[in-house]
Amino acid sequence: MIKSVFEYDDYRSFMSDYYQWKKRTSAFSWREFAKVSGFSSPNYLKVVCDGKSGLSNPGTKRVAKAMGLVGAEYDYFQQLVRFGQAKKDAEKDDAYAEMINIVSSHQVRVLKGESISFYESWKYPVLRELAPMMPGAKPSDLSKACRGAFSAEEVRNALAFLTRARFLRKTASDVYEQEDRSLQASVAAMPTQVRAMHKEMANFAKDAIEKYPVSERNFSGATIGIDEEDYAKIVEELDACRKRIISIATAKKGGNRVYRVNLQLFPLTEKILKGESGSANKGCKKR
Repeated sequence: MIKSVFEYDDYRSFMSDYYQWKKRTSAFSWREFAKVSGFSSPNYLKVVCDGKSGLSNPGTKRVAKAMGLVGAEYDYFQQLVRFGQAKKDAEKDDAYAEMINIVSSHQVRVLKGESISFYESWKYPVLRELAPMMPGAKPSDLSKACRGAFSAEEVRNALAFLTRARFLRKTASDVYEQEDRSLQASVAAMPTQVRAMHKEMANFAKDAIEKYPVSERNFSGATIGIDEEDYAKIVEELDACRKRIISIATAKKGGNRVYRVNLQLFPLTEKILKGESGSANKGCKKR
């Protein structure tokens, strides 16, 4: 993974980092980058990243789409290009103001340092969503809404942490609102706390199959035979889908239930070496 586009103030640096990340994880090249972005010249985007050329407005949109940017990220990248290519100070200032406005309106926050402990327990992300939905609710009420998964005392302590770490803002007695609409984990923190969160949520997904009717949950899957290049493309699709889902969820305030979305792709077999024969079973089932 690379840093969020919201952490950049130079579109060429973001594009270069995206290229390097893709190259590390797949057989990616400048030719491929240009092709998926709709450019006929195989080295055009390298020339752009080297500062020897720029992007037109249509070109900016195609590159943003090729990199899987959607919603606020897509809009931010367009302004980032405009900021980087502005000829006049007034235009540059206007583009920068739009960048600030996009980040502020979508309230995206990248978690680093101590705040990454947010991922140590599922109660933190759940209560971050649930507490603003229930203004005036006591910790015991929030505990009941979570079906007693943790005590009122645990809720009270969790709310104190969420407030102290600026995940929630207390506006009145037992009334909370979110400091940021969207959160993103720092890449450096991914290997530890976030892995533990994924394990915890995977267990909840297993229980949800029996606990909730099909009208309240959606499970589907496919068993597929692919190679490394296919894997990289599918990961990119999943990442773009996740961003679109977040964009939908953060587009408006309010809600009446907290949901979890798991996007999972993992191997079921060992890698087949060249010369070995075998076949892949492909199928899709929804239940």
